[in-house]
Amino acid sequence: MVSHNKAVYFLVLLFFSGIVHAEDVSLLTLQSALDIAVQDNPGLAEIQARSEAMAAIPSQVGTLPDPVISFNALNIPTDTFDLGQENMTQLQEGISQAIPFPGKLALREQAAEHEAEAAAYEVTEARWRLLRDVKKTWWALFYLDRAVEIICVNQDLLRQFVEIAQTKYEVGEGLQQDVLLAQLELSKLFDTELELIGARENFRAQLNALLDQPADHQITIPEKVTEELPDLQAESALFQQAESYRALLKSRRESVHAAQSRLDLAKKDYYPDFKVGAYYGGRADTLTAQERADFLTLKLSMNVPIFFASKQRKAVDQRSSELMQRRYALQDEWNNVRADISKATSGYRQSKNQTVLFKSGIIPQARQTVASMLAGYQVDKVDFLNLVRSQITLYNYEIQYWKVLTEANQALAQLTAMIGKEDIYE
Repeated sequence: MVSHNKAVYFLVLLFFSGIVHAEDVSLLTLQSALDIAVQDNPGLAEIQARSEAMAAIPSQVGTLPDPVISFNALNIPTDTFDLGQENMTQLQEGISQAIPFPGKLALREQAAEHEAEAAAYEVTEARWRLLRDVKKTWWALFYLDRAVEIICVNQDLLRQFVEIAQTKYEVGEGLQQDVLLAQLELSKLFDTELELIGARENFRAQLNALLDQPADHQITIPEKVTEELPDLQAESALFQQAESYRALLKSRRESVHAAQSRLDLAKKDYYPDFKVGAYYGGRADTLTAQERADFLTLKLSMNVPIFFASKQRKAVDQRSSELMQRRYALQDEWNNVRADISKATSGYRQSKNQTVLFKSGIIPQARQTVASMLAGYQVDKVDFLNLVRSQITLYNYEIQYWKVLTEANQALAQLTAMIGKEDIYE
């Protein structure tokens, strides 16, 4: 029964893990994953393209409207259509130019420049978010690989326990329930392994999406990583760095400046815009060959904001509210950033302390316990149930070690993204 279950599980594992595909997959280190994501991620490229489009706006809105060239035929007699018949008949060409009130163009350009700067900072923010997501997903894959590895090792150990229990049962020194218990725990390990492999498939698809690769692209994570976790700076220092480096906060500040420029522009709309023009009218000679002087026409016009109570004043109110909204958004974002930094810092330090505890204390003690239990069981001083429980406890602790190490590195990824800087250590 045991060998049949083993064969079935082995085939299922081959199917889910993709081992049946004879592919030569190179190791994907964390740094190479980050490099690929920054280069190929379409979401980041989209935001970059938007930023470049925004950067082209300021010069457009800060430039005068295009001048207008006109050609007119004035006062042509409809009875003869003779250009020399009437004194007022003329062929006219001219040019006109709209001129906004002084300061309006500069304010429009200034507002657009702030919006373009905000868009540029959004690119930086998106890049940090992408790096964070790649790091967290990569570490999730690393943890799942280690967990599956530990389970495979424990499967081998439980098979040995089954053999020991079966041997003792066959010679009349053991119980059948010991054999059944070992088989049950072995089946549970197979079930756990299937769950972990399924979770790995999900994270693999997520990482492939971040790297702009097919969802079924095989990913192999290195088995060895640096297990040392650095000490963080004080929270107050992290807050200061976030205030200086976080691109999201800089983007919000630029949005506040843009809203201020638009408010100033709305106040300028109380003043009129102008339009100037010059037109030259040429007149044909009379029927008697008498020369007639040509005409020069100069024009100056302006709009009169007589509906300021319902138009310009309301525009100022609108821009004032928009400015307050963006200021509140900046303050709210800053509060959230500090709260997130505190939460991530606390989580990192907790995970860091747990890794030390597991590696230097709990796991070595659990291994000694298993060794002692196994030796005692072989001489009938320890019952089989306690032996199995001690082994299960050990593999749980080993898995938890890699889990908290992964959580610590994921918290670091979160922190660097929230601060906008890699060097956040003492």
